[in-house]
Amino acid sequence: MSVALRMLYSVVKEGIPWPLGAFENKRTFTSIENICFAVNGVLTSMVESGIYNMGDDEALSTNELIEEICKSLGKKARIWRLPCGLIRFVARAGQWLHLPLNPMRLQKLTENYVSSNAKIKAALGVEKMPVDAREGLKRTLESFR
Repeated sequence: MSVALRMLYSVVKEGIPWPLGAFENKRTFTSIENICFAVNGVLTSMVESGIYNMGDDEALSTNELIEEICKSLGKKARIWRLPCGLIRFVARAGQWLHLPLNPMRLQKLTENYVSSNAKIKAALGVEKMPVDAREGLKRTLESFR
C-alpha cells in the first residue's frame, strides 16, 4: 500500500486532478500504531490462535484520501466527478490504444477493498483501535515530506 499511496501523494502534490471522483469506493487502511497495538496484545494476552484481519476502524474512500493528502499539503482538492459511463468508455478505448487507463486498472482504482477488524478487536477485548484512520493517515503523510 505504501507504494500506491506514495504514487497518489505525488500525483496530488503535482496538482493533477483526480478524474474518478464519481466512483464511490472504500478502502481499509492500517496505521502502524494499530499494528503495534495488536501485535503487543497478541503477544501479551491469551489470544486464540487464528487468522485475524488488521485494519483501522474506519474505511476511507479514495476521494476522502485525496482530500486528506491535500490538507496535509495545504492545497485545495481537485476532484473531478466525470460521468462513470464516460470513464468506462475511455478505459475500454485505453485497452485498444494502450493508454494508462484500461478496464483492469479502472477496476483496481474504483472497487472497494474493505476488511473487518472485529475479530481482532474481540480477541483483544477492545471496542476501538487506539488510532483512527484519519489520524494514522495524517502521520503517514507527514512522513512523506
